[in-house]
Amino acid sequence: MSQQTDEVSAEIVETLLSARANAYVPYSAHPVASVMVSPDGQQFAGTNVEVAHYKGLCAEASAISAMITAGQRQLATVYVMGPGDHLCTPCGDCRQRIREFATPETQIKVLSGSGELLKTYTMEALLPDAFGPEQLPPR
Repeated sequence: MSQQTDEVSAEIVETLLSARANAYVPYSAHPVASVMVSPDGQQFAGTNVEVAHYKGLCAEASAISAMITAGQRQLATVYVMGPGDHLCTPCGDCRQRIREFATPETQIKVLSGSGELLKTYTMEALLPDAFGPEQLPPR
């Protein structure tokens, strides 16, 4: 699948559905899944994990962690799937996490709970005028 199309492969949808089914969401009952795709096509899935003190882990953060653990450092495409037919876009913290590894070409695709593509964002559209590593002084 080309990373620039508006189509989502059945494989990605199945991965998202499978990850979302494993979400641990006893407090919100709002399962979310995410798949991060690196430029070489590797895929890293994640799901949200809630804990009793309400400081859980978002699906996007979970997938980024898996990507980093595997040695990847760049995002080509980000997929996010919530539980319903509404947009379930990344939260503010996750927008910043995605920004850390995104390029101007990175696409963030938000799918409905059944796998229909609802909207595609660029990083600039998702987090305009974002603060990134290039704004930090050289070390």
